[in-house]
Amino acid sequence: MAATINKIKDRLMEKGLKVTPQRIAILEAIYSLNNHPSAEMIMEYIRETYPGIASGTVYKVLDVLIEHQLIDRVKTDKDIMRYDGILEDHHHLYASESAEIKDYLNEELDEILKNYFQQNAIEDFEIQRIRLQINGRFLNNRKNGKSRS
Repeated sequence: MAATINKIKDRLMEKGLKVTPQRIAILEAIYSLNNHPSAEMIMEYIRETYPGIASGTVYKVLDVLIEHQLIDRVKTDKDIMRYDGILEDHHHLYASESAEIKDYLNEELDEILKNYFQQNAIEDFEIQRIRLQINGRFLNNRKNGKSRS
């Protein structure tokens, strides 16, 4: 855990942010929960250590972490905002009945999308990142790509 806290402190400092207990706790929660948590899930997790933390503080810290590219937002089809600590390129599998989100890695799909948009440029638009959210439901057997929780 100390190694994780030190990594979190380093990441905050690399982005020029002040290292605060709230920022450390929220980032640690996102990394530990590892399930694209909502703000409410994050609050529940950190209130064990910081019972008096205000929900407004959590939302403000999440906004700062997004603004400084330490986390990403993942929006569900029910308009619930979830948070992702993995910034490397990947897609999401979203099961609306369970609200479960899993990361989906597939280099072949990434190459297809990249090639498609190189050949079919969108006028007056520069693509900076392509991230798909694939909606469906999880079955027992998963094929064609790697998923991670």
